[in-house]
Amino acid sequence: MPIFPASRLSDIAPFHVMELMARARALEAEGRNIIHMEVGEPDFPTPEPIIAAARASIESGRVFYTPALGLPELRRAIADFYQTRYGVSIPAARIAVTAGASGALLLALACLTEPGSEWLLADPGYPCNRHFIRSFEGIPKSIPVGPESNFQPTPATLEAHWTERSAGALLASPANPTGTMLGNEQLAAITEFVRQHQGQLIVDEIYHGLTYDCDAQTALHFGDDIFVVQSFSKYFNMTGWRLGWLVVPERFARDIEKLAQNLFISPSTPAQHAALAAFTPATINILEARRSEFQQRRDFLAPALEALGFRIAAKPEGAFYLYANCSELTFSSDRFARDLLDTAGVAATPGLDFGNNAPEKHLRFAYTTNVERLAEAVDRIRRFLG
Repeated sequence: MPIFPASRLSDIAPFHVMELMARARALEAEGRNIIHMEVGEPDFPTPEPIIAAARASIESGRVFYTPALGLPELRRAIADFYQTRYGVSIPAARIAVTAGASGALLLALACLTEPGSEWLLADPGYPCNRHFIRSFEGIPKSIPVGPESNFQPTPATLEAHWTERSAGALLASPANPTGTMLGNEQLAAITEFVRQHQGQLIVDEIYHGLTYDCDAQTALHFGDDIFVVQSFSKYFNMTGWRLGWLVVPERFARDIEKLAQNLFISPSTPAQHAALAAFTPATINILEARRSEFQQRRDFLAPALEALGFRIAAKPEGAFYLYANCSELTFSSDRFARDLLDTAGVAATPGLDFGNNAPEKHLRFAYTTNVERLAEAVDRIRRFLG
């Protein structure tokens, strides 16, 4: 007899931060003032040039399907962006516009994952990645990472966990929840390791543009056999538009197109026309000013949390998160986060979402609100600690 729901569902946990956010919204509906530091969503509005482009497109009334891999002019604009920002030449034919970075990851893993094949992931890491792998009957294999490796895998740790069933590795730089990055030498070495083992490398670069002490180099600099996932959500402040892209090795381009045709038909047409304005000088100027403000927030919040007794073992180089060790303040980050929300009105994400590597000792704070609100949050936490 068939089993419903499918047995793989037992391996797919809830996205706990979304449930925490729902609790925070419920408290707000009751009249509570909540400071949101839980969800990875920039607080800045979508830049006006992008809004104007969307408005003009919608007012034309021609809101029809686009090709499955996206508007040709948007794919060319993304290719031009790689040339301008990174000095890397990528043919537009290798770019698939997707329904957010999640859509890009789903396409890549649907293309590459055989039932029972293993994918190596950093722990802590973005929770949905392991669930995407499991959705295609793959096996996510966690690699515990810590401060000694900047919370990133190394060639040595990959080798220690690689088996005959390993299909590849999924990396993130900058990473969620730690904000740490892979250095160029480390990324080059990992790329070569995976290549020598006939595996496939997928690199999540959705926080590129939001780096503070140095500019990130795309993994595409180290070869054209890498899948790279990007998004309009973070740097471009377009979370609700649900638009991203996937850079595909040439030999997989047709397979990705077939999957996109069947799974999504096409990305959102208004969002694609809006995104055509994302790479203009006017928009980039707005985004760079916002990047500077994110850095100011990081530089305020990190020492303020450390003064309260949190320990931040690796300074975030990108994204907008602080992964703070709270073991000197609590035995359970999950209980701490719930009490902090209910008592102090500050929402932060417990380590439970990010894997099995000491989750009870960590909280993720997103500095996605202005410095004044961050200062109020720090004051509330101080009073909460009492």
